[in-house]
Amino acid sequence: MSPSASPSPGTTATGAVRPAGPATLAGRTVSRIGYGAMQLRRADGRAPAVALLRRAVELGVDHIDTAQFYGDGFVNSVIREAIRPEDGVLVASKVGAASDPGGVHSLRLAQRPEELRAGVEDNLTSLGLDRIPLVNLRRTDSGPGLRAEGDQVVDLDDQLAVMVALRDEGKIGAIGLSSVSQDTLRRALPAGIACVQNAYSLVARDDEDMLGLCAAEGIAWVPYFPLGGGLPGLPKVTDEEAVATAARSLGSTRAQVGLAWLLHRAPNVLLIPGTANAEHLDANIAAGALALDDETLAALDAVPTRPGDIAL
Repeated sequence: MSPSASPSPGTTATGAVRPAGPATLAGRTVSRIGYGAMQLRRADGRAPAVALLRRAVELGVDHIDTAQFYGDGFVNSVIREAIRPEDGVLVASKVGAASDPGGVHSLRLAQRPEELRAGVEDNLTSLGLDRIPLVNLRRTDSGPGLRAEGDQVVDLDDQLAVMVALRDEGKIGAIGLSSVSQDTLRRALPAGIACVQNAYSLVARDDEDMLGLCAAEGIAWVPYFPLGGGLPGLPKVTDEEAVATAARSLGSTRAQVGLAWLLHRAPNVLLIPGTANAEHLDANIAAGALALDDETLAALDAVPTRPGDIAL
């Protein structure tokens, strides 16, 4: 899964056209539409999961987001089987949580420095890599999900120290942050931050200022829950009338409108929509070609941020 030379910034190492064009992530040129691998847990068996990843590469995806705690290692093992060095795919993983089948969302936090290091080692083993190009530190400062308590309340500086050490050792290539506040991001900037992954969509835009900060600092903004939803009680982009109106006008799906809106938001926005369905994968990639005119963008921009009743 090492990079290989691309013919041009507009095409991947395999010669596929980059969906939505090129962007920079962890010092490499990648397609603005990648793939979030968490949903591979729901694939109808291992062979269909491998086939879905091969299809993604054919469509120009060269940025895959994963974690050891997705399917307790199953997702990473599928990536290891499906992705070849000549594909030039950048694999991004994350640490800060661990599998817990009996816990909330089948996760438990793993925020302590020794747990972060162990998480990187586990990802290296399951992915079959000597170096992970990008590893995101999943904190609990913002967004839906678990909140740290007790010994899981760990100072950012202690976490960054081990992440920088892992980078210096060559085990990771770049450091990202996930579920963080703007204050946390500012404190982390001296360590060198390649991307931020926060919950962000048309209906959840509390992080507008942080998106602007990332753009100014040359940091990729890689939103999770790009269509809202994701957890019970969270609003969904596809429920908005303005989205439905735009979809009817454009002859597209509502999900494609929501993804296209994100791509229009700022040039440093990269998408990692996930699915276990091949047709949905094709549709997500096709959203990169969806043009939104000024009138449509204005109507979508007028949709308010909607607080959700988040079930944890």
